[in-house]
Amino acid sequence: MPTATKDKQLLEYKGHPLRRKDNLIYYGSMSDKYIIMLQVLETKSHDDLSLASRVSVQLQYTDPDLKSRDRVVKKSEKTSFYEAIDVAAVWLERALTSG
Repeated sequence: MPTATKDKQLLEYKGHPLRRKDNLIYYGSMSDKYIIMLQVLETKSHDDLSLASRVSVQLQYTDPDLKSRDRVVKKSEKTSFYEAIDVAAVWLERALTSG
């Protein structure tokens, strides 16, 4: 039976959820061992759009008992959001399948 309020649909990329808070994008599920944090560091204007021109990519443990600096497993910087999410998808998939 349908509910009165529409269920909020979450964005996904290659089977993993994407969540955004300001200039931070979290890729993956907190219930998994790893997650990716993408941070837009710089943007440039193109017509009326603001495009990411520098993006930090970090593969992190989701363990809340670790200090934030100890959670980072791997990091890189890319010059577009597309490059960043492409690397993020590979890193996350490899990390989750290797244990």
